[in-house]
Amino acid sequence: MHPTSFTDDEVVESLVRDASTAPSMHNAQPWRFRYRRADHSITLYAHFGRGMSQSDPQMRSLHVGCGAALFNLRVAAQHAGFRPVTRLLPDPADPQTLATVTLMDTGNSTDPEVARLHSAIAERRKSHFPYAERPIPSPLVNLLVDQVRAEGARLAFISGWHLALVLDLIEQAELDSHRLGDPEEARLFRTGVTLEGTSPSGPHVVEGMSESALGPAERDGRSPSRGSARGSAEAGLRGQSDARPVPHLGLIYTEQDRPADWLAAGQAMERLLLVATREGLASSFATQALERTELRWLLRDPVWGTGPVQTVIRLTYGPRGEPTQPRPTGDVLDIVP
Repeated sequence: MHPTSFTDDEVVESLVRDASTAPSMHNAQPWRFRYRRADHSITLYAHFGRGMSQSDPQMRSLHVGCGAALFNLRVAAQHAGFRPVTRLLPDPADPQTLATVTLMDTGNSTDPEVARLHSAIAERRKSHFPYAERPIPSPLVNLLVDQVRAEGARLAFISGWHLALVLDLIEQAELDSHRLGDPEEARLFRTGVTLEGTSPSGPHVVEGMSESALGPAERDGRSPSRGSARGSAEAGLRGQSDARPVPHLGLIYTEQDRPADWLAAGQAMERLLLVATREGLASSFATQALERTELRWLLRDPVWGTGPVQTVIRLTYGPRGEPTQPRPTGDVLDIVP
């Protein structure tokens, strides 16, 4: 049975607004939503025009970002008192149609654990501030691992030689980005500086994130997300007396590497980020090596032979950055009879 009270389009707009705060590659927000009043369903579409054709040719990262938006939509729907029935890739002939979410009466199937994450949607921030010298407690690590598993993906926190290898790959990808690829994408890749654009609703951020969200710059001028990671790892692994803390890096991976897996990884990623936010952790991404096919394969643990890595997340205690600006809801939502 559908909720008889679900008649106000403003409720739908609120759900989509929450969904649109999800992280995406360069904050491109590559999604559109369509609400059908007739069956109380919201369809999530990929906006391939907002994809990064050179650094994400398969649109894998685009799907991961859309998966994160889908999880936010599920959280918001649960919080609003609905039971979201989700179907991934409902039309195999249409790769743009990523998911449908039908809003049902809650009955006895609501998920209070998911609903309680709603406040973290607005609180989540990317942070590139220096790492805090504080380990993540084991119970919280186990909780985050369980949250990712609940969405059909896996999470591994890396250390030692594997952490050093991943940081090497990230640095190599960053250096290569100065020489390869589209100049505009390379600039975003290197600095993350916000680009401004226009829409029918007026000026707004269309991709990138604010410079203030990146935190303080390193003394050599490098982006802190890259420079501090490399410096911390090298110092910590060599045991130097002036060592800065080694970052907590987590790899989210899946068994296979298909669009359904990418969407699952995106939902798992956002669930992890919201729980981490609720528990006082700041987060950011280290996606450089993921954007190079030959480097992405090397991120896997060669000993355990884990599946393809879908995202690399840095977690730490410390200050959070400023929020990224979502597109106006009118730009990403269509409402039809």
